[in-house]
Amino acid sequence: MLSRVSTSTRLLCRLTSTSPVLTHVSLYNSRCIRNMERCVVRCVPWESKLTISFTLDGSNKQMLREQTEPLEKVLTRMSNSIIKAQSKDKKSKRCRGETAVEKPEIKLCVNGEPVTLDTANSDAWKDGAVLHVGEMTYKVERNPPTFTVSELPSSLLSDFPVCPKLEVEFGDVKDGEFRWFKEISPNSHSSGEQDCWREAGDERVFTPSNLDIGLKVMLKCTPRNGSRFGEPAKLVSAGTVEAGPGTCTFDNRHMYTQRVTDETSVRIVSYNILADIYAQTDLSKTVLYPYCPPYALEMDYRHNLIKKELSGYNADIICLQEVDKGAFTDSLSPALDAFGLDGVFKIKERQHEGLATFFRRSKFKMLGQYDVTLSKALMTDPLHQELLDKVSTNSSLREKIVNRSTALQVTVLQSLCDPSRVICVGNTHLYWHPTGGNVRLVQIAVALKHMKQVLTEKHPGACLMFSGDFNSTPTSGLLQLMCQGSILENHEDWASSGPEELLQMSLVNPLQLVSACGFPVYTNYVGGFQGCLDYIFVEPHVLQVDQIIPLPSHQEITTCQALPSVSHPSDHIALVCDLKWR
Repeated sequence: MLSRVSTSTRLLCRLTSTSPVLTHVSLYNSRCIRNMERCVVRCVPWESKLTISFTLDGSNKQMLREQTEPLEKVLTRMSNSIIKAQSKDKKSKRCRGETAVEKPEIKLCVNGEPVTLDTANSDAWKDGAVLHVGEMTYKVERNPPTFTVSELPSSLLSDFPVCPKLEVEFGDVKDGEFRWFKEISPNSHSSGEQDCWREAGDERVFTPSNLDIGLKVMLKCTPRNGSRFGEPAKLVSAGTVEAGPGTCTFDNRHMYTQRVTDETSVRIVSYNILADIYAQTDLSKTVLYPYCPPYALEMDYRHNLIKKELSGYNADIICLQEVDKGAFTDSLSPALDAFGLDGVFKIKERQHEGLATFFRRSKFKMLGQYDVTLSKALMTDPLHQELLDKVSTNSSLREKIVNRSTALQVTVLQSLCDPSRVICVGNTHLYWHPTGGNVRLVQIAVALKHMKQVLTEKHPGACLMFSGDFNSTPTSGLLQLMCQGSILENHEDWASSGPEELLQMSLVNPLQLVSACGFPVYTNYVGGFQGCLDYIFVEPHVLQVDQIIPLPSHQEITTCQALPSVSHPSDHIALVCDLKWR
C-alpha cells in the first residue's frame, strides 16, 4: 500500500507544480485514511492490558495483550494467527486449484515510519497510527467513544416515549447521533424486504403514534466525542408497537407542568411507584388488586406509563419509593437521563427495592450523599444513644424496630445558578404495617436527627426538603410531630401495636416543617384502603409553595375501580409542587 502511494505521489510531482502537489497529496492521503478499515485500541492506565480489535477477511479479530509487552510479540502473534487460519484452508484450496496465500507482511507505522519492534504496546498503538496487514491497511483509533450497552425496551406503546438504554465509554450519550426508523408495513423486516424502513426521527427519544401500531422500530445511533465518532449501533425492537391505554390519570396534570421552572423555583415530585416484586405476587393479583388486569401489573407495561408520567412533569427533583434495583438501572435511569436528570439509588438491606432521587443536572450538582439504614443508625450512631436507651426498655418493640430494613436517602444538591442555595433532599419509605405507628415514630425520630446533623455539621446553611411514603395519615402522631413540632409520651400511637409493645416518651422535631401539598383526601387508593400517606415537607422560611399540581379527579381514579389500573401504574398518586426560593 505504501509503495502504491509513493508511486502515485511521484507521478503527481511530474505532472503538476510544487504547491498544488502538496495540496493534492494531502487530499489523497486524507482520502486514503478515510477509506481505511478501523483498528480500535482500548488502553486505559488503570488496567494492565489493552485490547486490539479489527476485521480481517470478514472475521472479527480481538487481542488482549499486556501494555508493557513489546510490539514485536503482538505482530508475531497476528502473523501466526493468520498462518494458522490459512493452513486450515490449505487442503481445500489445493483441491480447488487455488494457490495458497503467502505469509503477509505486518507492521505498524506512525507518520509513515515503522514503529520500532521493542516499543511497548502502550506507546506503540497511538491514535492515528496505521496498521498494515498484507494489502490491508487499518487506521488505529485509540479509545474512541464506544457503546458498552445499547438496548431498546422490550415493550413499546403508541404515544409513550421509547427510551433506549445506552452507555458510552470515552464519551457522553447525549453527544451521540440518533436516527429512528419504522417499518414501511407490518412484518416487512422479518420477511426480508429490501428498503423496509422509513426514517421517523432524529432525537434520543422516539414516541410512536397510533399509526405505528403493529410496526417494529429501529434505532441507528453513533457515539461521538467532539470530532471523534465510534462504531455505530443498530437496534431493532424485539416486538412491534402496541396500542397504548389512551388517556391516563396524569395527562391533565401535565397541562400544569409543560415547561421547566426558572432559576427562582424548584419543581418537586414524590412518588411511590409500586415495586414489581410486590405487584407480581399472588396476594397482589388476587387480594390487593384483583380489579387490575394482569397485563397492567406487568413491569414493562407499568414502566411505559411511569416514564411518560415522570417526563411530563418536567421536574427538577424526583424522589421515588419502591424502586426495583433492575428498574432503576435498566429503565428509569436511561429514560430520565434522556430528559436531563441524573439519579442516585439506595437499596434496602435484605430487599430488592429501595429509594431513588433524581435531579436536573442543568440546575443542580450533587455535593454529597448521607444515606442510612434507620435501624442500623439507631443501633450504632452515638447521636441516637438516648433514643436507643428508651427503646431498649421494651425488648419486643426493640426487636421489631431492629429487624426493619427501612432506609433514609439523603442527597445534598447545590444550585448551579446561585451556589448559596443548597438543598438537603430527604427521601424515605417508612414501616408499612397499619399497627406500626410506634415503630414509625422511632424511625422518624432517627431520620430527623440524622438530617439535622447533616444540615448543621456537613452543610451549614442548607435547607431541607423531606419527602416520601410515610405510611401515616394526617391524624397520626407522626404528622403531629412533623408539623406541630412535638408529641407527648401519652400519645395513642405509642400503644398502636398493643400493651406488650407500649413505649411512652415525648419527641421533639428539631426542624420547622410544613406539608407543601397540604393533606389530600388520599394519595393511596386501593380496594381496601383510601387515605393520605405521602408528603413533601419543606422549611417555609427558605422555600415557599408557589404551585401545587392538582391530583387526578376522583372520577379519573375510580374509572377502573381503584389503583393501579390500565391508566395508572401505581397504587399511589404522585405529589407534585413548585417551590420558590425566598
